[in-house]
Amino acid sequence: MPKEARPGTGEQAKQLALARLRQAILHGEMAPAQRLVENELAEQFGVTRASIRAALIDLEAQGLVERIRNRGSRVRVVTVDEAVAITECRMVLEGLCAAKAAVAASDDQLAELTELGTAMTKAVAAGEPVTYSDLNHELHTRIREFSGQRTALELLERLNAQLVRHRFQLALRPGRPQQSLSEHLAMIEAISARDPEAAEAAVRAHLSSVIEALRD
Repeated sequence: MPKEARPGTGEQAKQLALARLRQAILHGEMAPAQRLVENELAEQFGVTRASIRAALIDLEAQGLVERIRNRGSRVRVVTVDEAVAITECRMVLEGLCAAKAAVAASDDQLAELTELGTAMTKAVAAGEPVTYSDLNHELHTRIREFSGQRTALELLERLNAQLVRHRFQLALRPGRPQQSLSEHLAMIEAISARDPEAAEAAVRAHLSSVIEALRD
């Protein structure tokens, strides 16, 4: 957005700063433990320090930023133990979403899941872990959306945002995409068969595997 078109103050400015900061953290442009200096960010985004401060407070509530007394804010560091605990919560919520999607998804939506599975298979065969990671994320997102379970979706968005660094690290680990591909295809197969119990079990099996990988 051109500088002259940016809102400098008020709620619109805060939302601009919030969106830009969140995107930078989720895309890995800001690393864990990186300091977030209000003056620098205000100049970068063309908003006031107050707008940046308000955005940082929201990001702290989302688990993406931590404020350290007398030292300001930084991108929150999610430890392996925390990542495991978050994934355990995901296991329950994503299992629920998969079971719901197996019942609620339309035929077109099921076809979309199948297409994602095909694309993931091609990415693994081509040795493209970053593409595979993006498709992996999209598959989980679509299953949540197709479930119609809005409360679970909102909770998972917050949980998954905290895991972005670990997700990329796992995707780049040799052999991990090949292992998780079969788990994802099992999820798609169970949902497409409209078998809610099998769909939930497949998701739980996949996320149990993720926990094992995090601990390695």
